Amino acid sequence: MKFRSRRMLLGAVAVSVVCLLEAKLLTGQTPTEEKPLLAEAVFKNIQVLKGIPVSEFMGTMGYFSASLGLNCTFCHVTESLQDWQKFAEDGPRKRTARRMILMVNAINKDNFGGRRAVTCYSCHRGGDRPKVIPSLAEQYSTPTEDPNEIEIVAGLPAGPSADQILDKYLQAIGGVQRVSAFTSLVAKGTYEGFETYHLKVPVEVFAKAPGQLTTVVHTQNGDSTTTFDGRAGWVAAADKPVPLLALTAGSELDGAKLDAALFFPARIKETLSQWRVGFPVTAIGDRDVQIVQGTGAGKTRIKLYFDQETGLLTRQVRYADTIVGINPTQIDYSDYREVAGVKIPFHWTVTWTNGQSNTELSEIQANAPVDPAKFAKPAPAAVTPAKK
Repeated sequence: MKFRSRRMLLGAVAVSVVCLLEAKLLTGQTPTEEKPLLAEAVFKNIQVLKGIPVSEFMGTMGYFSASLGLNCTFCHVTESLQDWQKFAEDGPRKRTARRMILMVNAINKDNFGGRRAVTCYSCHRGGDRPKVIPSLAEQYSTPTEDPNEIEIVAGLPAGPSADQILDKYLQAIGGVQRVSAFTSLVAKGTYEGFETYHLKVPVEVFAKAPGQLTTVVHTQNGDSTTTFDGRAGWVAAADKPVPLLALTAGSELDGAKLDAALFFPARIKETLSQWRVGFPVTAIGDRDVQIVQGTGAGKTRIKLYFDQETGLLTRQVRYADTIVGINPTQIDYSDYREVAGVKIPFHWTVTWTNGQSNTELSEIQANAPVDPAKFAKPAPAAVTPAKK
């Protein structure tokens, strides 16, 4: 799997590390499941990106990073690295960013009926300045196909249906009978990402059918806990804008539901709706894959990529709608091993506009008892001094 550039990835990682420090909590302000916490209630000096949840605000920061290939300090004052409160201060580039958002909004309103047809990425494409001269190297080089960009093509010869591809997947991992008998798991392994300074730290995974999932990452600054109880979800982490943040309706809850369901996929067909096929066969690495698209309850579009030969799930890509554009999240699965007769990926890589993380399991206990409290709303994260 290849990435567009090292600079892009580093810039995206820096967005999450640096911009999270911009948070200025209001005294006593805590999120609730009923009403998402809005950006202006947490961050100082919000002028344009008002009225959106905190998680969507952070997604827009990642979107800017992906569009420009830069990190937060490109727009924020240099002193922000030493004094997080200075992230709220205005600078020339920050003011320019606001003008660009208003300009793009006006273009879409005046020319596309308000539909978000033009975004930051339309012009910047990973550079801080839009290109105005055609690149002959790009024009005449051999194009590289991005499997994430493959979409349904009308008129293709009929291929396998969504049911057939999903049935092949269930058979590949052990068959419906064995998969249905797999009802819980407790796993241990390692995790590395921006919040662990890209060092491997212990991780624990607790899952229970049909769709409950809790992941606890033991970072250097305290535990980072992500919980989905089957209906609602939360993130309790020291690196987040607030110590306990509820997952918002839409892509966050749709993604959490799918991630939980994929540990017990006997009812995978019911997890998403509006299943569609008709994608050209493409490849991830040197393996041909078949694509099936479904829609979450929160209307999130999700693509699932299955190895054409083995039938195993290779990748999922889901798309979050933000105020400035569509943010993709990609999860790649590998190292399938048999546990209680069911093949489970022991390694997955999550890539999004704010960074990348790797989870590698070392052991899984199948059908182990799991305390229901593991899926309860977690306590707010407590910050501990970073270990050297």
